[in-house]
Amino acid sequence: MRFAALVLTVCLSLPQAVRAECRLALALAMDVSRSVDAKDFAIQTQGLADALEAPEIETALFAPAGDVALAVYQWSGEEYQEVLVGWTEIREPADLGPVVALLRGLKPPELRLNTALGRGLEFGRDLLASAPACERRVLDVAGDGRNNAGPTPERIYALGGWEGITVNGLAIGSHELQLPDYFHASLIRGPGAFVELALRHTDFPQAIRRKLQRELTEAVAALDCPEAAGGAPRSCRIFR
Repeated sequence: MRFAALVLTVCLSLPQAVRAECRLALALAMDVSRSVDAKDFAIQTQGLADALEAPEIETALFAPAGDVALAVYQWSGEEYQEVLVGWTEIREPADLGPVVALLRGLKPPELRLNTALGRGLEFGRDLLASAPACERRVLDVAGDGRNNAGPTPERIYALGGWEGITVNGLAIGSHELQLPDYFHASLIRGPGAFVELALRHTDFPQAIRRKLQRELTEAVAALDCPEAAGGAPRSCRIFR
């Protein structure tokens, strides 16, 4: 009896394997401006849903380092930003089900508006201000064009409120040449910020999967940009 009691005491005194608190608040911003037609919209929403269910993304989401809080919104013109998924803490696979189901059921907006990238950024900043308390805050902005309405990203950054926020970009290069360079110069900011590239809208599903894995895994986010197939570098330069 004394031996059993001693074993129980030792076991209770050992550190328990528990998940840490929230490690990442991740806001995903989707471009639905007039250059994104219904087919492109479906590729983006279904591609994001598929990525969230991919084995490597689920492994990164449910790492023992801590939970992830996720939000999704869409943006286009100066007055159009809409939250699709409010802040949802992803603690277990069951938490992903409603998010994925919502994404798969989305329809494109009827309004065909300009590309107010600055206002889309501003909305993401304010959304992150309402996020759960997490160690890191990341805004993931996908877009297929430069700002052509409202204040520029530079102007929005100059207004402040970006402390502790990393902004990454996913440039969809179908419509505008040198869009990755524009995202490097005007969009991304913060520790470890980078640009991922989808040459066409059809490349979005693979690009968002790569991007999510890097954002969800701090060790990966700190690495140099991996090479694409064939040895050609992708446009995902990291700013340290």
